Amino acid sequence: MSHDLTLSDTVPDEARDAIRDAILAHNDEMLGPTDRRDLMIPIRDEAGKVEGGLVGYTGRGWLYVTLLYIPERLRGQGLAGRLLQMAEEEAKARGCTGAYIDTINPDARRAYERQGYEVFGALENFIGDFSITWMKKRLA
Repeated sequence: MSHDLTLSDTVPDEARDAIRDAILAHNDEMLGPTDRRDLMIPIRDEAGKVEGGLVGYTGRGWLYVTLLYIPERLRGQGLAGRLLQMAEEEAKARGCTGAYIDTINPDARRAYERQGYEVFGALENFIGDFSITWMKKRLA
């Protein structure tokens, strides 16, 4: 059977959803139903507008931090560590045994290392001298 394969530089939402849903169904069949739950810790400005924070999810015993952003004016105050600690505590309460995160930012990498994360993979010189680094931490 031949397949009509086409390349596109746009991704319709329904196509993305169909592919994602098929992967999730396959994973549930292979690994059992997921216990995935979202997690968010926003940083708000004086008006209550979200200007940074942490977004991630827990599932299958792990916390994955998908986004972590500290506004420039708040950096250097330990907020990244506090956000990670809060997320890790919630992950432990949800039964997680580990956490992982990735970054291309060398400053963020150092912040994560201070929080106990260790490198388990990297794509060196991804762009210029910058590498993508994957980090993990076992939760006690």
